[in-house]
Amino acid sequence: MAYSPPRPDSTAEPTWEIAHLFPAQGHWSEEEYLALDTNNLIEFSHGQLEVLPTPTFSHQRLVAFLYGALLGFVEGNGLGTVMFSPLRIQLWPGKFREPDIVYMARDHADRLGERFWQGADLVMEVVSPDDPRRDREIKRSEYAQAGIPEYWIVDPAQKSVTVLKLEEQAYVIHGEFGEDAEATSALLDQFSVSVHDLFLEIS
Repeated sequence: MAYSPPRPDSTAEPTWEIAHLFPAQGHWSEEEYLALDTNNLIEFSHGQLEVLPTPTFSHQRLVAFLYGALLGFVEGNGLGTVMFSPLRIQLWPGKFREPDIVYMARDHADRLGERFWQGADLVMEVVSPDDPRRDREIKRSEYAQAGIPEYWIVDPAQKSVTVLKLEEQAYVIHGEFGEDAEATSALLDQFSVSVHDLFLEIS
């Protein structure tokens, strides 16, 4: 006779005892956050954890295309280091994000750490459909506050790429690029991405 495992009780309570082993929201320290061992995307903001949704296949295809393009350019010219999420970036004490793609110039290699990087020189985010405001507005403000020189916002819904460059303490638009354009970098001279080719990845 085949063994039938017991069905979970749909009315059962969560294992609150496990939850109580962790700090309450608003009371996490940086060290407690950095000690988390999980494959979830978790960002950290002044004592609170922000658990992000798992990226979709199309999201990851866009990230892979951009990573390949940026990595080839940076390595081909000996400019620095390119990495992709999950990787913790400390924007300032008490604030960590995990951008989809990050670049650090060779001259700033001392800011590369094993557990996290201290800032970045360029970040790219593919807009997540669960909360577009997070990438378009919230992170725009945070990355500017952190002094990151360039921010690419890749919007699958609009099939567009917006490249922002830092002037003083705020971002200004370097370019808004549609499907018939080449998205160019203000920071990396001669680096560009075909927006048409990029979004072929999810056509």
